[in-house]
Amino acid sequence: MKQQLKEKNLLEIPKEGEIVEAKVAGKGRAAAFVDLGSFGTGIIYGREFQAVKDELKDLKQGDPITVKIVSLDSEDGYVECSRIQAKKDMAWETLEKQKENNETITVKIEGANKGGLLSKISGIPSFIPSSQLSSENYPRVEGGDSAKVLKELQKFIGKEMNVRILDLSKEGEKIILSEKAKEEEKSEVPIGDYKEGDVVEGEVTGIVDFGAFIRFGEGIEGLIHISEMDWSLVESPHDILKEEEKVKAKIIKIENGKIFLSLKALKKDPWKEVEKNYKEGDVIKGAVSKFMSFGAFVEIKGGIQGLCHISEFQTREKMEEKLEIEKTYDFKILAINASEHRLSLRLIEK
Repeated sequence: MKQQLKEKNLLEIPKEGEIVEAKVAGKGRAAAFVDLGSFGTGIIYGREFQAVKDELKDLKQGDPITVKIVSLDSEDGYVECSRIQAKKDMAWETLEKQKENNETITVKIEGANKGGLLSKISGIPSFIPSSQLSSENYPRVEGGDSAKVLKELQKFIGKEMNVRILDLSKEGEKIILSEKAKEEEKSEVPIGDYKEGDVVEGEVTGIVDFGAFIRFGEGIEGLIHISEMDWSLVESPHDILKEEEKVKAKIIKIENGKIFLSLKALKKDPWKEVEKNYKEGDVIKGAVSKFMSFGAFVEIKGGIQGLCHISEFQTREKMEEKLEIEKTYDFKILAINASEHRLSLRLIEK
């Protein structure tokens, strides 16, 4: 990556948000300066400088350093840079490759909660759900008493575990890890008897923010992503499923030895009737279900979720002044796209 950065530096003017290879030009009490070659001098200051001060102590003038361009023109005329952000971006790039290559990595357990174990990778919080622990380390507590489960999990604090990356969220800075992934690979449980479209019945073995794990057949485990739980908007997998619950699900994808399941595939798709029952210009009633930075989700008859875009209100503050969660209002349909599950709405003000 460093070689690519050097070649990039020679060919292009850096842009805000880019990672570049520079050289230490000097250090002061409250700032560090980096040589960006023909593009001038960069500065690391403020909280950014305080966060990497110890690291900079070991660097001498002329030593290479990778930084991220924050702003091309600071108040003093320097290019504002960040060492912390550069390290984070490079760490995420490494993590994505490790996930793609299904690599085994070693982490130190720093904490525990009722749902699993806490750790960090390159300073980024990571989580090992209890359902993703190996059969040897899984907390087997009679009755599933949460206090006893937590006590069992706390025994791992300070110890190291070999894990694989199950899921990544750079935006939310979350990493979900699995200890049992390697164990399952060794067991070579055959999944050749299953194919996409099959309906299976199994037990919920674990619930995480992004979905739930279902064990079926001879120890085979599949994932139901939160987006595959229901046709309506699902706030949390815990609202739909409970651990040890028996469920039926449809296999929607088998890829790289992993099985992906769906609950909503076994339910009637309400969007198939939308274009029959509604048309652009219709006035309908809908209950506000959730506020987001880009607008308000509105639930109409049959569990269909429409969106009243933030541009209809100008700001989030004005949107929340005019709308209340769970309250019903009249909306005008601006656009319908059933195939993409999109329904655009405008509030009718009285």
